[in-house]
Amino acid sequence: MAFTLGIGQEAPDFFLPATDGQTYSLEDFSDATVLVVFFTCNHCPYVLGSDEVTRETALKFAPKGVTFVAINANSPNTYPEDSFENMIIRMKEQRFPWLYLYDATQDTAREYGALRTPHFFVFDADRRLIYTGRGVDTPRDTGRMTVNDLENALREHLAGKPITTDVTNPVGCNVKWEGKDAHWMPPDACDLV
Repeated sequence: MAFTLGIGQEAPDFFLPATDGQTYSLEDFSDATVLVVFFTCNHCPYVLGSDEVTRETALKFAPKGVTFVAINANSPNTYPEDSFENMIIRMKEQRFPWLYLYDATQDTAREYGALRTPHFFVFDADRRLIYTGRGVDTPRDTGRMTVNDLENALREHLAGKPITTDVTNPVGCNVKWEGKDAHWMPPDACDLV
């Protein structure tokens, strides 16, 4: 079995605390036409470089029923900047248009098969995976961006068309797994395409 969720698979449930003081599960987003779950963090230059494009995409598609949910699964023992306390600070400063959840056990990251930050998982109304991978082709420097795969997938799906490119390799820092070297990847994690 592949490390990362495959196209057509169901979204794994979760029960995670958010920076707003609430705890959320998959059911809390049942009214979303499309659910975008993405693994992110506070420090990664690929996240920092592409956050504003992700914000623009989230705001653009919100009126069409698309909901974005961010999850940080990075170990604060590897990167103290990725602590829950720093997540709260970051959300207060940035006011992103999504909830920011904390996966302290990293169980949700394992269930989804998160490889890097950022790594996007797009689910349809039945919560079946329709796109996974990168948001854009150059997340560290979006001034050089030539394609926004996430926006393309959302646009095509909402237009009732098949998604031209439904799997891409996420581009970013690897997830910081607890007790492992900062650059460690699970042995069964590999490129998606």
